[in-house]
Amino acid sequence: MKRHSRALLRLLQLPFSEKATGTAFRAPQRPAWCTAGSAVQGLRKVVTIQSGKEVVFVMRSNHLFAVLAALALAMNGAVAASAAGTIKIGVAGAHSGDLASYGLPTLKAVQLVVRNVNEKGGVNGTPLELLIEDDACKPEIATNTATKLVSSGVRAVIGHTCSGATKAALPIYRDAKVLVISPSATTPGLTQSGEYPNFYRTIAADDTQARAQVNFAVGILKVNKIAVLHDKGDYGKGLAEYARTFIEQSGKAEVVLFEGITPGAVDYSAVIQKVKRSGAEAVLFGGYHPEASKIVGQMRQKRMTIAFVSDDGVKDDTFLKVAGQDAEGVYATGPADVSGNPITKAYREQFRKTEGTDPGAFFDNAVAAALALTGAMVTAGSAEPEAVAKALQTSEVATPFGRIKFDAKGEPIGIGFSIYQVKNGQFVQVQ
Repeated sequence: MKRHSRALLRLLQLPFSEKATGTAFRAPQRPAWCTAGSAVQGLRKVVTIQSGKEVVFVMRSNHLFAVLAALALAMNGAVAASAAGTIKIGVAGAHSGDLASYGLPTLKAVQLVVRNVNEKGGVNGTPLELLIEDDACKPEIATNTATKLVSSGVRAVIGHTCSGATKAALPIYRDAKVLVISPSATTPGLTQSGEYPNFYRTIAADDTQARAQVNFAVGILKVNKIAVLHDKGDYGKGLAEYARTFIEQSGKAEVVLFEGITPGAVDYSAVIQKVKRSGAEAVLFGGYHPEASKIVGQMRQKRMTIAFVSDDGVKDDTFLKVAGQDAEGVYATGPADVSGNPITKAYREQFRKTEGTDPGAFFDNAVAAALALTGAMVTAGSAEPEAVAKALQTSEVATPFGRIKFDAKGEPIGIGFSIYQVKNGQFVQVQ
């Protein structure tokens, strides 16, 4: 705050008798001039809060308006200076609800990166400020979240968590020229449609993921008949459709069932019975862990031991906890194991020190997103979207996945998917 602003505030904090005609009163005492027939004329009351107490000042009208005008100008200048003194970055995703186990690791990752950046002087000397919003992975909430972040003046957003919520929010960010980097939204159309030139991600798209699943099921597990299930959402259904296409193109296997399920249902016995009757040798599921854990559990109850192959929406510790012993043997795709990377080690250790546990899904991808964004701002020497976008595409930055940059569509160069299997209650990379 400027010197004259501080001086003005000190002036207002003095008893009024020391600086102008009038009397100082401290609530709840009732000022005499408030009573009927008061002889005091041309006075006005000013109320402010000092150390949690209401303080009432009385002064003449001409003095009042002059002081208030000066105070308004000073405070507006202070607010403008504060707003101009930080670079605002939004963090949007599932911070509550069934899918919070995906969104909260992202939030913690970004907080750690931003803390480290600010401790070193910020971006080009300007500190970063995080604005955090929860969309619960719901598209209808994500649009409100995006609107709020844009109106708050964010220059970029890290998020959203789920593809459906991301797709709903992107037009709002695009129209406001706000860059978005997601560590987990994998629907191919977010980059490949060309509709969202402001979107980037630090995870491969679902067509890459689906191909990895099909290649594994057909080439390694040697199954010939596959039931493809999905949760009818942008992410799950989109992945399942890619999988169906790749299975048909392989010439080595066939889709014997392609079925959507109802998210949040308790009983999936009807669809499980369809899988059983189809003669499928494996189930390929596109969706998230709440439904996957129920389907796997109910399959095991019916003594169905066929392979269950799913996606990065299932490769999560919450799936292991909910499915319990039924999770054993389940396959899922996910980002490659980068635990040996020095940057990965450093950020995971920081997380353990603050949270007392290991980070969850997409933590490494979120670290990569935050490092890529802040690194691009440093390279660009600016937080302007055009300059940052150019830096993202032309300059590499060190991340848990090695040195990465992005192609013209916003896809990360050098990041893919691996295959994991649950062994002894843990996901172990097998390919």
